[in-house]
Amino acid sequence: MSQPFELPDFYVPYPARLNPHLERARTHTREWARGMGMLEGSGIWEESDLDAHDYALLCAYTHPDASGPELDLVTDWYVWVFFFDDHFLDVFKRTQDMAGAKAYLDRLPDFMPLGPDEQMPEPTNQVEAGLADLWARTVPAMSHDWRRRFRQSTQYLLEESLWELGNISAGRISNPVEYIEMRRKVGGAPWSANLVEHAAAAEVPAVIAASRPLRVLRDTFADGVHLRNDLFSYQRETEQEGELANAVLVLERFLGIGPQEAAELVNDLLTSRLQQFEHTALTEVGPLADQYGLGPAERRDVLAYVKGLQDWQSGGHEWHMRSSRYMNGAGEGAAGAVSGTAAAGGLGGPTGLGTAAGVLGSLAATMPQRLRSFSHTPYRPVGPVAPPDIAMPFPLRLSPHLDASREHCATWCERMGLLGPEPGVPVPGGVWDAEQLADYDLALCAAGIHPEATEEALDLTTQWLAWGTYADDYYAQVFGRAGDLLAARLTTDRLRLFMPLDAGLVPPPLTALERGLADLWRRTAAPMSREARCAFRTAVEAMTESWLWELANLRQNRIPDPVDYIEMRRATFGSDLTMSLSRIGRGTTLSPEVWRSRPVRAVESAAADVGCLVNDMFSYRKEIEFEGDIHNAVLVVEKFLDCGPAEAMRVVGALLAARVAEFQYVTETQLPSLYEEFQLDPAARKALDGHVQELRDWMAGVLNWHRGCLRYDEESLLRHFPVAAPAAPPAAQPWRVPAGLGTAAARLPALLGRTGP
Repeated sequence: MSQPFELPDFYVPYPARLNPHLERARTHTREWARGMGMLEGSGIWEESDLDAHDYALLCAYTHPDASGPELDLVTDWYVWVFFFDDHFLDVFKRTQDMAGAKAYLDRLPDFMPLGPDEQMPEPTNQVEAGLADLWARTVPAMSHDWRRRFRQSTQYLLEESLWELGNISAGRISNPVEYIEMRRKVGGAPWSANLVEHAAAAEVPAVIAASRPLRVLRDTFADGVHLRNDLFSYQRETEQEGELANAVLVLERFLGIGPQEAAELVNDLLTSRLQQFEHTALTEVGPLADQYGLGPAERRDVLAYVKGLQDWQSGGHEWHMRSSRYMNGAGEGAAGAVSGTAAAGGLGGPTGLGTAAGVLGSLAATMPQRLRSFSHTPYRPVGPVAPPDIAMPFPLRLSPHLDASREHCATWCERMGLLGPEPGVPVPGGVWDAEQLADYDLALCAAGIHPEATEEALDLTTQWLAWGTYADDYYAQVFGRAGDLLAARLTTDRLRLFMPLDAGLVPPPLTALERGLADLWRRTAAPMSREARCAFRTAVEAMTESWLWELANLRQNRIPDPVDYIEMRRATFGSDLTMSLSRIGRGTTLSPEVWRSRPVRAVESAAADVGCLVNDMFSYRKEIEFEGDIHNAVLVVEKFLDCGPAEAMRVVGALLAARVAEFQYVTETQLPSLYEEFQLDPAARKALDGHVQELRDWMAGVLNWHRGCLRYDEESLLRHFPVAAPAAPPAAQPWRVPAGLGTAAARLPALLGRTGP
C-alpha cells in the first residue's frame, strides 16, 4: 500500500539510548498481559500483535536509565493504555455507542483511589483489571500530590476519548487550537510525563508543579509526542480506523492543502514545540528554582525530570521508526538523526561520526526556522493591513448607562492619577492623557460586554478595563524594550499587596497603578466570598505575570512559538479578568464539577480566543510599526508560515471564524447533553444558559469596541505616536544578554521611598 506522504526530516537533537533490561521487560509484560486477559480470547489482541507492537522496545528507548523492575512496571502501563485505546476503538468508536462508552469510562476512576481507606470494586474487564493491578504497584512510592496529578491525567486520557467519539459521530474535524488542547488529554503524553517522574525517581516539587515553566515543559513535551505520532499514524488512522483526530488532517482541512504540505507544516510545528521546550528549560527553570528557594535535592529532581522528558522524545521517535503499528516505510533518511539501534550505555549515549553527523544535521536543518524567531526588525513599517470581514453571529447589546459611565471613568482616572506625567515614571507626558482616554472609550467596551449592568456595576467594569488597559500600556512604555526586568518583577510583586483576600488594609500606594488597583479591589472584593476573591485575584495575577513573559521575549527579540502564544495571549489580553466582570457580586448555582467540565471550558477558551484574535487583527499596525512589539498573532503566523502580512491576516481571520464556529457547535450539541449528565435543575440550567449569554455578549462587545474606539485607526495612531520610533533599539539584537539591572537599582530606591501620591 502506497503511503500518502513522505515522512519529513525530523528534529531529533538528542541521541536515543536503549535500556539494557529490554528482553526482561518483553518477557515480563507478555506474561502480565496474558494474566490480565488481554491476549488470546480477548478479541482485541493475540500474542503476535503484542510482539509486533513491541511496547517493551518503546519503554526501553523512552526510559533508558530505568532499573529492571521499573522498566517492567512502566512497560505494563503502556501495554495497558494501548490495549485500552484499541479496546475502546473496537467496542465503542466503531459502533459509536456513546451511552455505553460513558458508562464504561465512569467506572475507571474507582480503580485509582487516592486514600488508603478507599476500596476498589471488583474488575469486570481487562482494562479494569489491568488498572487495578498497576495502580496498586505504582502509587506507594509517590506523594499524595503526585497521585492526584497522575489520577487526573489518567482520567483525562480515558474520558476525553468521548470527544474523539463525538467528532467521529458528527463527521467533524476540529480546528487547530481545539485540536492541540484536546490532543494533550486524549493522547496521553501528560500521563507519560507523570510516569517519567516515577521512572526517574524524580518527583517534581509540589510548590512548582503548576507553574508556567513546568506547565510549558509538560505541554511542549506532550505536543511533541502527539504531533510526531500523528505523522506516523496518519495512514492507519485515516484509512483503516476512520479517525478524525490527526494534526495532518486538521491542517489539510483548515488550510486547504494536500497531505504532504500539511505533514511538513505539522513537522515544523513539532520542531517549534521542541525548541520551545529547550528555551523554557534553559531560560525559565533556573529562575523559577531561585524564586521558590528550591534546595539541591529538589533542583536535582527537576533537572532529572527535564532529562527524562528529553530521553522520551528521542526514544519515542526511534520506536516509531521501528514499530509495525505505524507508517515508517518512507523517508528512510528521517532516521538518520538516530544512528541505527542505539547502544545501551551511560549518560553520554552512543558516540561516533554517524551519531554526531545525524545530530548536527538535525540541528542544521532546523536552524533557519529557529533563527526566524529572532530575526524580526522592531518598528518595521507595515502600513495598513485590513482585517478580513469578521462575521459575529451574536447580536450586540449596549447598556443604557454608557454615557454616564464615560463621564465617571474620566473622573476616576483623573482622581487615581492615570492621566498626565507622574513622578518616577520615565515617560514624557505620562502614559496616558485625557485625549487618549476619550479616544480609547473603555466605557463602550464595558457597555457591550456587560449590557445588563446597573450603573454602579457598569462603572466598576469600565474602570477595571481602564486600569487593565493603562497597566498594559504602562508595562510596555516603562519597561518594554528597555529590558528592565527587575523593576518589572518588583512592580508586579507589589501589586499583590493591594489585593488582600480578607479585603482588609493595604499599604500606601506609591504609583497611580497601585492606587487604581487598591481602589478597584476594595470596591470589588467586598461582596465576594473568599473563594470568589481568590479566583478573581488569580485572574488579575495571571494577566500581570503574563506581561513579564512578554517583556522577556522583547528583551530577547524572540517571536513566540505559535501554541505558546495562543495560550499566553488569553492571559496577556486579560480574558479571564474581563469575562468575570459581569459576574461580580452574583452567586451561582453551578457545582465546581460543571464549571470544570470539558464543554464549559471549551466555550470559555473559544470565546477568549475570539477576543484575542480580534484585538491582534485590529492592533497589528499599532503594535508592529508604532510600538515595536512582537506579540501579535498575525506576526506569529507570518514567521511560522514564512508568508506576508496579508496572507497571515487571512489565516488569523480563518482561525477566529473557526473558534466562533466551535463555540456555536459546543453550545448547540454538547451543553444539552451536559444538562442531562449532571441532572441540572431548572435554576442550574438557567445559570449555565446565562453564562453562555455572557460569553456571547463579551465577544460581540469586544468586536464592537475595536470597531468604534479611536485606538487602532491610522489617524489616531499618528496622533498618539507623533514621535518617530527608534531605528535600532538595543533589544533588537538577537542573543543579547539581558541588561538593565543597574538602571533598576538606581531608580527603585527613590520609587519605593515614596509614601504617597
